[in-house]
Amino acid sequence: MAQPCSSSNVLFSLFQALHQLYYDPNIENKNLAQKWLMQAQVSPQAWHFSWLLLNLDKVPEIQYFGASALHIKISRYWNDIPADQYESLKSQLFSQITRFASGSKIVLTRLCVALASLALSMMPDAWPCAVADMVRMFQAEDSNVDGRARCLALLELLTVLPEEFQTSRLPQYRKGQVRSVLAQECGSVFPLLEQLLQQQDSPGFIKQKVLKCFSSWVQLEIPLMDCENLIQAAFTSLQDPELFDTAVEAIVNAISQPDAQRYVNTLLKLIPPVLGLQEQLRQAVQGGDMETSHGICRIAVALGENHSRALLDQVQHWQSFLALVNMIMFCTGIPGHYPVNETTSSLTLTFWYTLQDDILSFEPDKQAVYQQVYRPVYFQLVDVLLHKAQFPSDEEYGFWSSDEKEQFRIYRVDISDTLMYVYEMLGAELLSSLYDKLGRLLTSTEQPSSWQHTEALLYGFQSIAETIDVNYSDVVPGLIGLIPRISISNVQLADTVMFTIGALSEWLADHPVMINNVLPLVLQALGNPELSISSVSTLKKICRECKYDLPPYAANIVAVSQDVLMKQIHKTSQCMWLMQALGFLLSALQVEEILKNLHSLITPYIQQLEKLADETPNPSNKLAIIHILGLLSNLFTTLDISHHDDDHESTEVKKLPVPQGPNPVVVVLQQVFQLIQKVLSKWLNDAQVVESVCAIFEKSVKTLLDDFAPMVPQLCEMLGQMYSTIPQASALDLTRQLVHIFAHEPAHFPPIKALFLLVTSVTLTLFQQGPRDHPDIVDSFMQLLAQALKRKPDLFLCRGLDVQAVFQCGVLSLKFPEALTVKASCGFFTELLPRCGEIPPVGQVVHENGKLLLQAVLEPAPQGEPPSPPPRLCVPAGPARGAPPPSSPRRLAPQGEPLLPGFECCPRLLSPLAVLVLLVAGAAGWLWAMGEYWQSLAHACPCLRVSRERVNKRRVKEMVKEFTLLCRGLHGTEYTADY
Repeated sequence: MAQPCSSSNVLFSLFQALHQLYYDPNIENKNLAQKWLMQAQVSPQAWHFSWLLLNLDKVPEIQYFGASALHIKISRYWNDIPADQYESLKSQLFSQITRFASGSKIVLTRLCVALASLALSMMPDAWPCAVADMVRMFQAEDSNVDGRARCLALLELLTVLPEEFQTSRLPQYRKGQVRSVLAQECGSVFPLLEQLLQQQDSPGFIKQKVLKCFSSWVQLEIPLMDCENLIQAAFTSLQDPELFDTAVEAIVNAISQPDAQRYVNTLLKLIPPVLGLQEQLRQAVQGGDMETSHGICRIAVALGENHSRALLDQVQHWQSFLALVNMIMFCTGIPGHYPVNETTSSLTLTFWYTLQDDILSFEPDKQAVYQQVYRPVYFQLVDVLLHKAQFPSDEEYGFWSSDEKEQFRIYRVDISDTLMYVYEMLGAELLSSLYDKLGRLLTSTEQPSSWQHTEALLYGFQSIAETIDVNYSDVVPGLIGLIPRISISNVQLADTVMFTIGALSEWLADHPVMINNVLPLVLQALGNPELSISSVSTLKKICRECKYDLPPYAANIVAVSQDVLMKQIHKTSQCMWLMQALGFLLSALQVEEILKNLHSLITPYIQQLEKLADETPNPSNKLAIIHILGLLSNLFTTLDISHHDDDHESTEVKKLPVPQGPNPVVVVLQQVFQLIQKVLSKWLNDAQVVESVCAIFEKSVKTLLDDFAPMVPQLCEMLGQMYSTIPQASALDLTRQLVHIFAHEPAHFPPIKALFLLVTSVTLTLFQQGPRDHPDIVDSFMQLLAQALKRKPDLFLCRGLDVQAVFQCGVLSLKFPEALTVKASCGFFTELLPRCGEIPPVGQVVHENGKLLLQAVLEPAPQGEPPSPPPRLCVPAGPARGAPPPSSPRRLAPQGEPLLPGFECCPRLLSPLAVLVLLVAGAAGWLWAMGEYWQSLAHACPCLRVSRERVNKRRVKEMVKEFTLLCRGLHGTEYTADY
C-alpha cells in the first residue's frame, strides 16, 4: 500500500485500509493495513484528515481512527503545533465532544483523551484553569444536547484526565507542575461528584461514572482529608449491588495512596465504616457471595496493610484497630477451600507480614506492650492458617481441576512462608504448640482424627524447620519419635512426612542415634512413584548432611536405590538427584568400599552404554546415552573423598583417615575412558551428547580438583581431537576448567599448553570463516582467554599463539548483538589490557591495534539488536540536539570496563587515541558533536581527565557515561534523567 501523501486520494486510501483492517479475513492484508494506518496517524496529513473522519455520516470504526489520530498528534507531536492555534484546537475538540455526547461511546472516550492530552500540555501557563473551564463548559445550557448526555461526557472527560496524566510523556519537571495544578483543580471536581452522588434521582449509571471518576482522581495523591465526603458516599454505595464493585475500587484507591498515612485523623474516621461492613461480610459468606466478601476484604486489608504503623501509633484507639485486625482474621479464615469455595483469604497474608514488621519495629518498651496484645492474635492466626492449609476430602479433591490443584499448592506455599515469618514473633513457643497438638492427635484413644489435620500440623513444622535453625529445639526429638506412629495411607500425607524429615536432616546430623527412626520410612517411600520428588529429595538431604553417620546403612541405601533405578520408577531429574545422594553417601566410606559399591552401581549402565555404542545412532539411542552419561556425571559431582567442600565441624570428620592411592572416581573414569571415546566417535556431530560427555569430566574436575591430575594428559588429548574435528562450546568450557585448576602446575603445563594452542588455532580458523553463527563458541572462547590470562599469563608468551589474531577476534566479538557474548569479550579485555607491560606481545598488539578496540566499544549498536542490555556507548550519527535517536538504547552497559585497565596501564597511549578515533571516524554525529561542543568535550571528556582519575574506577565509568551523553546531544536533558 502506498505511503500517506497529501493527494486527494488519501481519504479513499484510508477507507480502504480501515476496511481491510476490520473486515478482510486475510491476516497478511490486516497486518499490511495496520502498518500503513500507523504511518498515516503520524503523518503531517493527519491534522487534516482526522477531522474529516469524524463526520457523523461515517461508521464508528472510521470515527474512532480519526479521534485516535488526533490524540497521537497532540500527545506525541505537541511541539509541531503553533501556540496561536492552541485555542482553535481546544474549541474544535470541545465541539466534537459535544457532538458525540449522544453518539458512539468509544469515539467519545477517544476524543476526551485527546482533549485531556491537550489540557496537560497547556497546563499551567497556557491553560491554568483547564479543569474548571471544562466543568463550566459542559454545565452551560445547550439546547442541542441532552443534559444527561452532557453530564456523562463531562464525567468521561474528568475520568480520563488523570489516567492520561499517569501515562503521559511529560518531562519529569513538567509532571510535577501539572500534578500540583491537578491537585488544586480537584476543588472544581469533587463538589460536582458529591452533588451527583447525593441526588436521589441520579440514575445508577451516572453514580457509577461518578465513582469511577473519583477513583481516577484519588490516584493523583489528593490529600485524604479532601476525599472524606466522597469516601463516605462510596461506603454508602456499597449497599447497592450495581455500584458495589466500582465503590470498592474507589475506596481502595483512596485508602491506598502513599500520602494517606499523613492524615491520621481521617484514617481513624474510616475505621467505623469499615467495621460497619462486618454484617454484610458475614451475610455474603453465608450466602456464598464470593464477589461481595472479596470486595469487603479488599477494603479492610487496604486500610490495615497500608496504615498499620500509623494506626498502631494511636494508642488511645487500640481497641478499634484490634477490631479491624479481628475483621481481617475473619477474612483469613473464611470457610471453604481456596480456590474452589473461596478466593478471599489469600488477600490477607501480606497484612500479617506488615503488622508483625511494624510491631517489631517499635522501641523495646512499646514493642512489649503490643506483643502482649497481639501474640494471642498470631497464635490464633497459626490455627487459622493450618486449618486453611488442610486438603479437602479425597473424594472432593478428585473433582478438582489441575489448575485448581496448582493454585492450592501455591496458596499453601504462601501459608508456609507466613508461618515461617510468624516464628520470628512467637519463637520456640510456636513449635511447642504444634508438637503438643500433634502429640494429642497421634496418641489419642478416641476416634482417630482425619489425616488432613495431621498433615497440616506436620506442614507447619516443615515450614518452620526448612528455614529456621531448630537444632536446639527441645521438641524435635519428640517429633522424630512421633513420625513412625503416623498411619500413612494418603499420598499428600506421605509427601509431607518426607519433606518434614528432609527439613530436619541437619538436626539428624547432630543426633545420629535418631536416624534409624526415619530412614526406613524414606527408603520405603523410594519405591512409590507418587512420592518420587519428596522421597528422593529427602534422601539426598540426609545423605548430604548425615553422610558420616550413614556407613552402617550404606549397603541398604545403595541396594534400594539401585533397585528403583533399574526399575525406572523415577523420572530423569529424580534419578539424577538419587545419584547425587549416592555420591554423598559413598564419599564417607573407605576407598575399597567405594570401589565395591561403584562397581555394583554403575556396571549395568556401563554394559548398556557399550551396547548402545555399537548400535547405529538414532533418537532413542541418543536419549538413553544422555541419560546414562547424566547419571555418571551427577554421581561424580558429589563423590568427594577428599571433602574439598565439606564444612562439617564434627569430630568424626576430623578423625577420617587421609585416602591413599588413586581417587575412586579417577579409577572409574580411566576404566570407561575408551568407551566414552567410542561413544564420541559416533556422536561427535551431536552437541547434546558432546555436552553430556564433557559434563562428566567437568563436574569431576570441579569436585576432585588436584585429585583429578592423573586424567589430565589423556583428557587434554581427547579434547583436542574433539575440538579439531567439530568445534563445540562445551569442549571450550571444559578446557577452561583444566586451565583454571592445572595450568599453574609445572607438571601439567605441557598438555594444558598444547590443548590451549590447539583450540585457539581452530577457533581462529572459525573466525576467519565467519563466527556469526556460533555465538556460544565465541562466548566460551572469550571466557577461556580471560581465564588463561588470569591463571597462567605465560600462555600468551607461547610462540605458537598469534596474539594479534586473538586481539582482533576479541574486537570482533564486541560487535556481536548477544549481550552474554559481549560481556565475555569485555571480560577478556579486562584481563588483557593490564598485561601490556608484563607480556611484551600483548603490549605491542595493544599499541598497534588499540584504536580498533576503542572504535568497537564506541561504535553504534548493530541494527536489529535487542533494546537491552546494550554493550557499547551507542553514539549515533548526528541526532537532533535533545532528541534521542530511535535506535539508541537508554541503558549504558559497563562499557567503561574494558577501557579502564588500559587507562590505568597506558594512559599516554589511549588518551590521544580516543581523540584520534573521534576525529577520523567520519560519522556526521561525531563531527557535529566535536564541532558544536568542542569546549564542552575539552572540559568534560574522560580521555582528557582520566590520568588524574585512573585510580577511581567508579568515577571513570561516570565520565565515560557523561562523554556519551555529550556526543549524543543528550547531556542535561530530561531524557537522561533515569540513566
